[in-house]
Amino acid sequence: MSNEIVNRVANSQLKTIDLEEFYPKGNRIVLDIKPWLFHELILKENEFRAHLKNHNWEQYKNSYVALTCSSEAIIPSWAFMLISTYLTNAKKIVVGNLETLETILFSEIISKFNISEFKNKPIIIKGCANKPIPSTAYTQLINKLQPVAKSIMFGEACSTVPLFKKKN
Repeated sequence: MSNEIVNRVANSQLKTIDLEEFYPKGNRIVLDIKPWLFHELILKENEFRAHLKNHNWEQYKNSYVALTCSSEAIIPSWAFMLISTYLTNAKKIVVGNLETLETILFSEIISKFNISEFKNKPIIIKGCANKPIPSTAYTQLINKLQPVAKSIMFGEACSTVPLFKKKN
């Protein structure tokens, strides 16, 4: 009798997806326009445009930028559009917070995700991540995989939560 340890998971058809492996590299920056508003509440177009002209836009180069206003001011849509014209070196620009930014980034990643290798296979979607993977990314991935997968589980190979099993 051999005492050799056999990795049954590695030898199975089981496919593992770790969304953290798809996490886009690059700085995430929140650009809050509150300080550019009169009394941090009112957008005065001339003053706002002056702030834009004098701002250091180079700091956003190759970064992911979330545009927001942390005051309760009502910001016209054109203001964020105007800011975007200055952020030409950013990788991605969204209006919202960091969670919104990550959600949009992962929506784009999952929409391009090739599922052909997962056809009729059992799949584990890893759940432990050190990076901020939005919950929406997991639900979008499930929706994309469910039509082709044999089964879908969540967690690690040693302890998974079954989510879906194709009915024969």
